[in-house]
Amino acid sequence: MSHVDWPVAVSVASSFSGAYPLEGTYHQERLERDLPAMVQRASALVSEETGLVGPGDPDVAVIGRAGWVENNVASFSTLLAPVEERLARHKGIGAGLAGRFMGAEMGAVLGFLSRRVLGQYELVLPTSDGGDGDTVLFVGPNLLKMERDNAFRPDEFRFWVALHECTHRLQFTGVPWLRDYFFGLVTELTEATKPERGRIQRVAAEMREAAAEGRPLIDEAGIFGVFATPEQREILDRVQALMALLEGHGHVVMDRVGERELVTQRRMSRVLKARRTDKRTAALMRLIGLEMKLRQYEMGEQFIKEIERRANWDTLNVAWQSPETLPILEEIAEPEQWLRRIA
Repeated sequence: MSHVDWPVAVSVASSFSGAYPLEGTYHQERLERDLPAMVQRASALVSEETGLVGPGDPDVAVIGRAGWVENNVASFSTLLAPVEERLARHKGIGAGLAGRFMGAEMGAVLGFLSRRVLGQYELVLPTSDGGDGDTVLFVGPNLLKMERDNAFRPDEFRFWVALHECTHRLQFTGVPWLRDYFFGLVTELTEATKPERGRIQRVAAEMREAAAEGRPLIDEAGIFGVFATPEQREILDRVQALMALLEGHGHVVMDRVGERELVTQRRMSRVLKARRTDKRTAALMRLIGLEMKLRQYEMGEQFIKEIERRANWDTLNVAWQSPETLPILEEIAEPEQWLRRIA
């Protein structure tokens, strides 16, 4: 890893993100006006469903694709600042070029995602000034485009997305230790990043081994996982297990509350699941590691439903007791293992 050229990341992302004609029109103004009340109602329903209680109501912001990119670049640059500072001492002749390349790579990923992401809970990410904001973000152009392209009822679709983001908010504000644990994983991941002699040779050998065994050359962790050290891969497994639990829990809750509250919930759920498995973008998703996140929805949802089937919904609350009671990646795939351990 080298210093990331963040201005290059923003520039490249803007060329990928594109524009949407309804951004900045009265359609977005109405979206901005309606969402705070929807978030307030969604928060109450999610709290009732999950038993998680948060601190009042969050702020609500509607941003464009460019704003989403800039927010995430600011957060990532803050997260990676310590490791960039440490690696700066090992700069070589090609460090500047490598930094621009990494900035372009990061920008391409963010630009692609900026066209798809519908919402984001901001407290999970740090701000560049060292603070944090209890804010639920919505990417206005993408919400409007999804509504138009699929003839969704705007009031139902917006509320349904709000349910998902409010679930994530209550996970991080209703489970006191969870945010620190998440940042602890990020810190471990960055501290495990160091100059590695022979990294290219190691990666080449691993890819030859994968080819010989008939395994994919690039797995669900994408190109970032390819260059991760064995120590980093172990940490990535813990990150993936946590995200699978959070995404699966969020998806089940939004569907369960949506089934009771929304007439069109089942159709919206079918459309979004088909969108996540769109074969036209599957290769790119695998390359950049997004496939791992998409599988988090599926793996986590299956885990949640299997635990409820074998035990009950309240049993899931054991996962929120401490980092030690969180399921590991193997237990996400085999829920009975987690039940045996926590029993």
